[in-house]
Amino acid sequence: MIAAVLAPSDYQDFRPVRKGFRVPSRVRTLVGKLHDRWVASRDPVAFARSIGVNINGQVKFYGMSREMFGSEPWLVTLGDNVYITAGVQFVTHDGGTLILRKDHPDLEWTAPIIVSDDVYIGIRAIILPGVTIGNRCVIGAGSVVARDVPDNTVAAGVPARPIRSTDEYLERLQAKSLRIGHLPAQAKADAIKKIYGVTTG
Repeated sequence: MIAAVLAPSDYQDFRPVRKGFRVPSRVRTLVGKLHDRWVASRDPVAFARSIGVNINGQVKFYGMSREMFGSEPWLVTLGDNVYITAGVQFVTHDGGTLILRKDHPDLEWTAPIIVSDDVYIGIRAIILPGVTIGNRCVIGAGSVVARDVPDNTVAAGVPARPIRSTDEYLERLQAKSLRIGHLPAQAKADAIKKIYGVTTG
């Protein structure tokens, strides 16, 4: 696989043997994206750090890409015991300024995003500029987080709003829990099929 062999510096200055011939920029871009995807899949935390994301503890990514952190990844800070699922987007700037720059060329608005400790961010959530997500929070799938989320809060919706405390969320989960623990994948699948009366074959 070409992405596994080349480092970023290799593909940026790559020149074939034939004198006067340059690799088209689209090919260089494609090789760069393949390389990023390969590195991100092997060690997502190291990849996030390499593009500038501030990581202050254990972070688990379920699906990672460079696009997740936009054009200013260094403005994103992630705390300890943070879980980020596939398709999450951290947006650190307001792109709407582009249409106004013909009259106001210096117009720019960017702001940091802070994710505190013990946070789960559901699939395809969008975190907007200037947001701080407090400690012990759950962000629902598909939510658009436009305002700060206080500690001990489950927030969901478009725009995201607090729907219950994390303590209430825990009580509900305990009441509904299948109580099958952390089983190996196949044993867990078998237990869930038994609980719900699902048969295979």
